[in-house]
Amino acid sequence: MQQLLLQLAPPPAPTLDNFVPGRNGAPLQALRDIARGAGAERFVYLWGEPGSGRTHLLRGLAHAVEGAAAGKVIAVDDVQNLAADEQIELFDRYNRVRTAGGALVASGDAAPAKLGLRADLRSRLAWGLAFQLHPLSDAEKTAALREHARGRALDLGEDVITYLLKHARRDMASLIGILDALDRCSLEQKRAITLPLVRDALESMKKESP
Repeated sequence: MQQLLLQLAPPPAPTLDNFVPGRNGAPLQALRDIARGAGAERFVYLWGEPGSGRTHLLRGLAHAVEGAAAGKVIAVDDVQNLAADEQIELFDRYNRVRTAGGALVASGDAAPAKLGLRADLRSRLAWGLAFQLHPLSDAEKTAALREHARGRALDLGEDVITYLLKHARRDMASLIGILDALDRCSLEQKRAITLPLVRDALESMKKESP
């Protein structure tokens, strides 16, 4: 399994296209509209618990607007961590974006009214659309893994998916990366992706972890 570990490449860079929406289709569409310069809404705030996809969406938006639109669309992640001077800067930036006709997307770990930020900034964050992001359920992760497996012509057994969800890292980027590595390993070893192969691979990963 050492070879599998060496092949476990970092997950692909976050984009709007490789975001698995689950129940988050509306915020994904809102960011796609902003990236295309479509739609009337120019301010979007995303909030949710860790693992809900906030950072993925903001990085995906930044990737989508690289180039001509990059200076017109601003993305700010984890606003709950902003220091006092950074809050003032973001407040001023909101006002400049509003005047210049750009767009600003921010994210945090709570709804605007519940953030421990200065009151005027909280009001700005509540100006436009605010979406609570929902982490993928196990059923949604299962469906996403099956879809990815079909794209690689893999036939995953229910026991394999159940084991991955229980014993591997639960974020989708890691699960997809492990699945891709298992696919390469199965081709090299001429073994099907069965539960014994997956169990051996994950155990090997744990032993090699720092």
